[in-house]
Amino acid sequence: MKDLLDDIDRWHAAGLRVAVARVVDIEGSGPRDPGAAMAVNEHGEVAGSVSGGCVEGAVVGEALAVLAGEAPARIVSFGYSDDDAFAVGLTCGGTIRLFIEPLEW
Repeated sequence: MKDLLDDIDRWHAAGLRVAVARVVDIEGSGPRDPGAAMAVNEHGEVAGSVSGGCVEGAVVGEALAVLAGEAPARIVSFGYSDDDAFAVGLTCGGTIRLFIEPLEW
């Protein structure tokens, strides 16, 4: 999370809304350990990583939906057996759970 602070501070200074996605649980093999985080601003700019690339695009979409008010802060899961996870490349064999929430200044 500390890696994201410079980008989050810069986005905040620019008046941008930001959502943060954090790995909160993994089952089996996962690309990142719990605590890994990614920040997404309302323009879709990204800082950090929650999966080393395999589900980042899907997480950006989820974060933008949270920022747009289309979805509340929530936990989302991606697993090898999920069609969506396979489509976005999560082939490590495990399941990751992310908590995605908007930052409130």
